[in-house]
Amino acid sequence: MATNRITIPLDPETAKAYRGAPRAEKKKIQALVSLWLRDLAAEKPVTLRHILDEVSEKALDRGLTPKILDALLKGA
Repeated sequence: MATNRITIPLDPETAKAYRGAPRAEKKKIQALVSLWLRDLAAEKPVTLRHILDEVSEKALDRGLTPKILDALLKGA
């Protein structure tokens, strides 16, 4: 199987742990990241509009009315 290299920024502790891992563990990590990224790529992208619509719907379901929201935003 052909592979391509990518660079992923990590915090220093995670990078150190990866660098210090045995070769077999690195291969497992690479396989898991590859599968995870493949799954992410296969999912339908979520838009900001979709997220905002979901949040709005949940807020309404929980009783947050435009009047209450306005009062909260004004600090009342």
